[in-house]
Parts: sequence; structure tokens; C-alpha cells
Amino acid sequence: MRDIAKEVYTKMKVGSVAWVKPVAAKGDTIESFQGALDNAKLLEEEGLIDVQKVTRQADGLIDAIRILRLA
Repeated sequence: MRDIAKEVYTKMKVGSVAWVKPVAAKGDTIESFQGALDNAKLLEEEGLIDVQKVTRQADGLIDAIRILRLA
């Protein structure tokens, strides 16, 4: 499984905000994307990012995560 949150984090500049979303071209699905929040929370615990918002579909599955790069 790809660590989408880490991939987005490495492309960001300190202080910038980004939405982490599944990329169909890279084989991501909404179902496979559910672990991205866990990965983002690990980065948050390390003080690297702040998880600002999590959006969910009507069925409760996560479809996007907004993060702020802190370090």
C-alpha cells in the first residue's frame, strides 16, 4: 500500500496546505485510501503536519484529508 500522505508531505513546502486524495491513475480507490488517515496521524504525532480537515462520503468513507506542513 502506498503512503499517500507521506508522498504529499514530501512535495510540500513548510507552511503550505494540501489536500490528500486518492489518485485513480496510481491505482488508488476510496477503499484503499482509508489507511491514509492513519498514516497522516502518524506524521501529525511526529510534529511534521497538522491534519486540518477530513471529508467523508455519505457512506462514511474518507475521500480527502487536508494537511498543513509544519516542518
